[in-house]
Amino acid sequence: MMTTPPLDQEDEEMLVPHSDVVDGTQPMEVAQVEPASTVENQQVEEPPSMKFTWTIEKFSRLNTKKHYSDIFVVGGYKWRILIFPKGNNVDHLSMYLDVADSSALPYGWSRYAQFSLAVVNQIHHKYSIRKDTQHQFNARESDWGFTSFMPLSDLYDPSRGYLVNDTVVVEAEVAVRKILDYWSYDSKKETGYVGLKNQGATCYMNSLLQTLYHIPYFRKAVYHMPTTENDMPIGSIPLALQSLFYKLQYNYTSVATKELTKSFGWDTYDSFMQHDVQELNRVLCEKLEDKMKGTVVEGTIQQLFEGHHMNYIECINVDYKSTRRESFYDLQLDVKGCRDVYASFDKYVEVERLEGDNKYHAEEHGLQDAKKGVLFIDFPPVLQLQLKRFEYDFMRDTMVKINDRYEFPLQLDLDREDGKYLSPDADRSVRNLYMLHSVLVHSGGVHGGHYYAFIRPTLSDQWYKFDDERVTKEDMKRVLEEQYGGEEELPQTNPGFNNTPFKFTKYSNAYMLVYIRESDKDKIICNVDEKDIAEHLRMRLKKEQEEKEDRRRYKAQAHLYTIIKVARDEDLLEQIGKDIYFDLVDHDKVRSLRIQKQTSFLAFKEEVAKEFGIPLQYQRFWIWAKRQNHTYRPNRPLTPQEEAQSVGQLREVSSKAHNAELKLFLEVERGQDLHPIPPPDKTRDDILLFFKLYDPEKGELCFVGRLLVKLSGKPIDYIAKLNQMAGFSPDEEIELYEEIKFEPCVMCEHLDKRCSFRLSQIEDGDIICFQKSSPIQSEEACRCPDVPSFLEYVHNRQIVRFRSLERPKEDDFCLELSKIHTYDDVVERVAYKIGLDDPSKIRLTSHNCYSQQPKPQPIKYRGVEHLSEMLIHYNQTSDILYYEVLDIPLPELQGLKNLKVAFHHATKDEVVIHNIRLPKQSTVGDVIDELKTKVELSHPNAELRLLEVFYHKIYKIFPPSEKIENINDQYWTLRAEEQIQNFGEPFFLVIHEGETLAEVKVQIQKKLQVPDEEFSKWKFAFMSLSRPEYLQESDIVFNRFQRRDVYGAWEQYLGLEHSDNTPKRAYVNQNRHTYEKAVKIYN
Repeated sequence: MMTTPPLDQEDEEMLVPHSDVVDGTQPMEVAQVEPASTVENQQVEEPPSMKFTWTIEKFSRLNTKKHYSDIFVVGGYKWRILIFPKGNNVDHLSMYLDVADSSALPYGWSRYAQFSLAVVNQIHHKYSIRKDTQHQFNARESDWGFTSFMPLSDLYDPSRGYLVNDTVVVEAEVAVRKILDYWSYDSKKETGYVGLKNQGATCYMNSLLQTLYHIPYFRKAVYHMPTTENDMPIGSIPLALQSLFYKLQYNYTSVATKELTKSFGWDTYDSFMQHDVQELNRVLCEKLEDKMKGTVVEGTIQQLFEGHHMNYIECINVDYKSTRRESFYDLQLDVKGCRDVYASFDKYVEVERLEGDNKYHAEEHGLQDAKKGVLFIDFPPVLQLQLKRFEYDFMRDTMVKINDRYEFPLQLDLDREDGKYLSPDADRSVRNLYMLHSVLVHSGGVHGGHYYAFIRPTLSDQWYKFDDERVTKEDMKRVLEEQYGGEEELPQTNPGFNNTPFKFTKYSNAYMLVYIRESDKDKIICNVDEKDIAEHLRMRLKKEQEEKEDRRRYKAQAHLYTIIKVARDEDLLEQIGKDIYFDLVDHDKVRSLRIQKQTSFLAFKEEVAKEFGIPLQYQRFWIWAKRQNHTYRPNRPLTPQEEAQSVGQLREVSSKAHNAELKLFLEVERGQDLHPIPPPDKTRDDILLFFKLYDPEKGELCFVGRLLVKLSGKPIDYIAKLNQMAGFSPDEEIELYEEIKFEPCVMCEHLDKRCSFRLSQIEDGDIICFQKSSPIQSEEACRCPDVPSFLEYVHNRQIVRFRSLERPKEDDFCLELSKIHTYDDVVERVAYKIGLDDPSKIRLTSHNCYSQQPKPQPIKYRGVEHLSEMLIHYNQTSDILYYEVLDIPLPELQGLKNLKVAFHHATKDEVVIHNIRLPKQSTVGDVIDELKTKVELSHPNAELRLLEVFYHKIYKIFPPSEKIENINDQYWTLRAEEQIQNFGEPFFLVIHEGETLAEVKVQIQKKLQVPDEEFSKWKFAFMSLSRPEYLQESDIVFNRFQRRDVYGAWEQYLGLEHSDNTPKRAYVNQNRHTYEKAVKIYN
């Protein structure tokens, strides 16, 4: 996945550029721009390029967050590699290409490069991990690359070959190209079309959506899907798609896809997983087909994309033919071994001969020579061709990308050579001549990359490139020849650095082709205008557009205004003890006034008089200040000189930082009748203090008022006044505390009532908390008997949402806990909540803030000291914990390994899940022994084997001696089955129709010369795909081998089961690879 680095507060050069998106989203992968991507299509010289190798010694001892390579020069520019050895806030190695001298370059600089980054496997070079991308570098984005390059667990595992002798080898291949200005480019103005914003790794989706949008018949059908004004786009795929298409049609700037992905039921994590275009295309079309049922547009998907082909087997010497009709929405064409699309179609309909040992059983005709193949009954109006650029390499045991040259025509004639692709039933009156409409391109390798699309929306000669937010005009050469793939040799421009020129594989190549049948052109490329769009949708989207424009205008004029936030006694009264406990006010919740900067402060006061009903002469404004201990308090009243200035000048006085906000406290004195009166004079001996009252019995804190007191005065002089403010009797004994700070820890100290405010270092804006002097005996009844303990409690208070691990999306219950609670405190409270006697049977799991899922590994027994550590994930804090109730105490369980094993019965079609729990030092053999006591075997001496299965494929057979401690059953399925041990020499045996097993056994015993006593113990089974079906003496063997069309003799055989006296061989430990997550649309 290709991303810019997340925000790094320590280093300005790592900042992601802010886009003009109103909702504040930041594209993690901005549009890549190619050198000829200009309206004029300028010719480009061969790009200068080179390969740079960086050997990093003592890698595991690197203790810096970032590590830079030496500088190398390509295309006259200085570059370097930047890595985060411990990951950039992820559990992967993060690696980027960085412009080394970005800070010294002139204003407005930019450069464009195609590059690959690699971590070399020093044991097996073919397992090196290489990722490719391209980027337009500039002052706002001076580095680009991969935040999740490879898992740290793989990198730091010495057995994997990436870290050898504590050394890592990194390679960069860089090709630099020239480009015109990127930031000033206006897609709508230059092309008439707009792009789609990238959410992180959604370029694959963007290229597909643009392709579908530019099939007008499809767009019209989407507009005609019934939606209502009460629907919400995030909960309705039809409405979200209608909204997206409308904006693509009428917007002037690029369009966000968040509403659509939310309607798919995807969370942020899904948007950062790069999926397969072909899979998304199928899943989305199936979803839309389902949503269109019962509406006026039912059947549109089939009408556009559905074709039919016929699978046939035809006997050569007798009159017998078997056919099966199937439908398709897209065709998968081979790239490897095919020079072009026609060669792929030739291969698709290639006739396979079934003869010799591979003859076809034609019912009453018996075994016959036959030919087998596929022919097309009809092709759809819109033909989608998926090119098989990715395939599994069995030699390397990994997925690889096929970058071979593969040509595709502008005009595709599928009637060629007298309709060689058509079945006899095909309607020959339909002319299957197709015009190329769009080319979806994948640029990069198997581990990730970038997708974009070339489209000619009206089938004219003008092509356009849709690359996320950027749309450019393109010429035919770029669309066709440059997307065929293959290799080109690039000349070396820095001979002193690296003398050997290297071949640069064209990692950008066509991945999906869309053709439109010429005879259907007028129907498909139809007119779509506002009358096709529902009234409620037009109104909704126009309103959205107006609001967006208002926000844009507001933002554009922001530099002319100051936002003044006015806090008053009423705000303190409202917030303290409810929303906040520390300091005085949350400024985001007070009244804001937007005032032009040239407005005089006097005019502002008149505005305040209207807003709050306080005449000018009764207003006194205090300026706030952030203290060194990070508290925020009213600091001093505004001077007459300051009040004579404009609002804009005042902002600069109050804040050194360039902030468009001004925060003020409005002091208003009130008389006996609560009407405003002029504020009292303030001398240098007067200070303004704020008072909070604490009630230990209720556990409540509230604001009771403020006083102007004398610095030389003592708290005891004001006790009667404070009692009056609190509603106490005048002679009530009270204790006073100064609230000093609360970050990183609470500091609240007792105040000596007989010591002057000056000696106690009390100043303007300080906060005094007070409470009744409580008798000693009543303290035990209160959780927090005094102000310091209460503030400490509030500071550490944490509401935690607990979820059952079995239902990770639903909150089960909430508990009020403390961040300093120990592990034991937390599990005891959870156990009490759910009515469990033994807290040690509770196991907790932390929350992953990025995936919004439980972390893979649970928290170990007393593995963390405090609750705060359980809730931290990298630099984010969560309020979610997952719990499960175990059947044995966790400390005991941690000494055991729990494996979930799916047992497949040998003769019954059933699968039973068993939980096997054994000491960690146990082996696979111990698992099998334990399993034998739980399962029903086909016969007492049956042997079991344990397999690792992922994505319906077997990746590994575990040797019995392998330790179970490191076996992972979380991502892979463990399957146990009866072991069919093939040994000895295989042989052919002729069997005849009607022969029973008893008759065949006589032949076998004679051929193998096995003594009667031993042969009587042998069992015979029909083997199909390694599954045995034991035969009885009277079973007709011949019939078993004729039950289905089988063209490979190895798929079925007669198994002879007996004891094996040959030496045992160890199993080969196969390497495994991972696949990307399947695309799912949930709604």
